[in-house]
Amino acid sequence: MQINDPSRRTVMVGAGALAAATIFDLPAGVSPAHAQGAPVTQAPGFYRYKVGDITVTAINDGFAMRPVEGFIRNADIADVKKALESAFLPTTSFQNTFTTLVVQTGGKLVLLDTGLGDNGPPTTGTWMSNFKAAGFDPANVDQIVISHFHGDHIGGIRLKSGSSPFTKAEISVPAPEWDFWMSDERMNAAPEMAKPNFMNVRRVFGPVVQQVKRFAPGAEVAPGITSVAAHGHSPGHTTFVIASGTARMMFVADITSHPALFVRNPDWSAVFDQDPDMARATRRRILDMVASDKLQVAFYHAPFPATGYVSKSGTGFEFVPVQWSAAV
Repeated sequence: MQINDPSRRTVMVGAGALAAATIFDLPAGVSPAHAQGAPVTQAPGFYRYKVGDITVTAINDGFAMRPVEGFIRNADIADVKKALESAFLPTTSFQNTFTTLVVQTGGKLVLLDTGLGDNGPPTTGTWMSNFKAAGFDPANVDQIVISHFHGDHIGGIRLKSGSSPFTKAEISVPAPEWDFWMSDERMNAAPEMAKPNFMNVRRVFGPVVQQVKRFAPGAEVAPGITSVAAHGHSPGHTTFVIASGTARMMFVADITSHPALFVRNPDWSAVFDQDPDMARATRRRILDMVASDKLQVAFYHAPFPATGYVSKSGTGFEFVPVQWSAAV
């Protein structure tokens, strides 16, 4: 049915917003986002849900267009395009999206990765506005936990000006990742195309090097958040299990890029995987674990809100996104 009456369109839009509005139990000190006067769990750039007593909020940082040609190292371009077609995606380029998590746990406000800040292309940089729209203040962030040191995960720590919006946050990073990227020997031996990332790591962490805390794989990095080694995409790439009571989920970070490609085809290698063989083994191990245990997952690179479940399918897996109305 076509609706031409502007007043009727307004009523329908208002009804949709009202349906999205729901009361949500937020920890003290965190202002809720509002729509029509009621706290909400979701908006175009944030999505809030519960893991037991822990509150998780996905924050979107926009997207970058990724050319399909050359993106996957070990697959024929015709097969890659077929995979994209089957997911109703363009076959020349696709949106590579960026989604971090904010975790309210044990009285702390914890970030899992930070997005690009103002260091990315113009289609990115939405993180801070979405973070504030969700009711958060960067001055109240207690801890930043980093999965790995690629620029789209650490850029928000230090803006182009050299300043940081997180004035009191403790920074926790995987020890193997720190040891690799902060090694002058490795930087000097790296190919020229890799050196900018070494330099960016020093730009981001240099001013706070004494305050950065390094954790070993398997360590509990914050209340209810445990690190899981997932090396391959980078030397110290790490995923995180968030657990409260019997409820668990996993932030899988960059074990995959777009699920339509790498969840369905876990043996493909992205151009960004630093150790392709290890990355493939890690991807299969993690996907098999979350599928077998029926864990909710949160991806860094998946269509927003970038969370759902993984099921086994033939020789690969399928990503089943959450329904947005499922946040309660």
